[in-house]
Amino acid sequence: MTAERGSVAAATASGEDGVVGDLVEDGPDDGVGGQDDGVGGVDAGDPGRAAGVDDLDHDGRRRRTVLWIAGLSVALLLSLPIAVGIGPIAVPVGTVARIVGWNLVGFPAEVTWSTTEDSIVWLLRVPRVLLGAAVGAGLAVAGVALQALTRNILAEPYLLGVTSGASTLAAASILFGVGAGIGSGSLAGSAFLGALAAGVGVFLLARVGGQMTSTRLVLAGVSAGYVLHALTSFLIFASDDPDAGRSVLFWTLGSLTLATGQSVLVTWVVVLLTGVLLLVWARPLDALALGDNTARTFGISPTRLRATVMVVVALCVGALVAAAGGIGFVGLIIPHVARMCVGTAHRRLLPVAALLGAVFLVWADVIARIALAPQELPLGIVTAIIGAPLLFLLVRRLNPAR
Repeated sequence: MTAERGSVAAATASGEDGVVGDLVEDGPDDGVGGQDDGVGGVDAGDPGRAAGVDDLDHDGRRRRTVLWIAGLSVALLLSLPIAVGIGPIAVPVGTVARIVGWNLVGFPAEVTWSTTEDSIVWLLRVPRVLLGAAVGAGLAVAGVALQALTRNILAEPYLLGVTSGASTLAAASILFGVGAGIGSGSLAGSAFLGALAAGVGVFLLARVGGQMTSTRLVLAGVSAGYVLHALTSFLIFASDDPDAGRSVLFWTLGSLTLATGQSVLVTWVVVLLTGVLLLVWARPLDALALGDNTARTFGISPTRLRATVMVVVALCVGALVAAAGGIGFVGLIIPHVARMCVGTAHRRLLPVAALLGAVFLVWADVIARIALAPQELPLGIVTAIIGAPLLFLLVRRLNPAR
């Protein structure tokens, strides 16, 4: 137990004081079947605590978090109508607002816009912008969770191999008609099934002897990703249809062109449920991010928590990839930017990361639409162009000890 307590102290000394402070202040709460052993509780006799001394600046962190959430919420609400109006055919924001209001509630009664504008705004751009916000938020919170599970600063949804699994079955659907019996949603359905199968495979590979460590999870995900990527490349090579191969490439790099009202609704439901569950598990994730021994100190089973969260994240990422294809860098970069804003405690980090991811992908999609208009760039290219320089900056800011 002394060594485990020492790991908490070491984590505090290395800059994770916000996480440790939250755990100490609130007490252990694993939410995934762990037992509270009382370790880390607040000593009622602590003179500093009794005097109301806030050594870890909890109040300041809460104020900064509230400001960031409020500011990003306003930024997202302003971004949505502006992004809807931007494209090869520009539509003024006022007209966008009137079209949306008329389609939702029948106001204003007088129609002053053309049928073309109505179709562009309501049928094409509103679904894709809303889908972009949902996918950005989902990828960001998935990245936050995976970086905590693996204690790897480079972890992102691609790490699980889920994206590669979705791409493989999506390629099979486009090139050879696999899953055609599903109907009009054969592509999305095939992608989701591929993502689910990949997630289950990684789970089984990483779980050895009833235990799942962060190292095995990383290695299993990377291995599965390489195999599935090779299989996708083989399917493209085996096809004699160059146009279909181009379609597969475009889809695997991510796009919101297939957005529909149904896909938007399903994606938002999945992202919101995932976000709520991760917030419930915020303090256990804080402990796990500091190491398995620290998690056990607070009565948390690392293997059980890692398996539970991984299943939820895999299902979420599968739904996101099925709706928008493979979009990289969002789940890698956004969590780090959010940590720079509000620190490492997950109950503050998750909502800020979700809002940052939503705003980021909405504007990345705008760039994808107008950069080579009337042609459209795959979203993955835009996020990589923006994300790579941000990653370089993060590397420069890393603690030399890491």
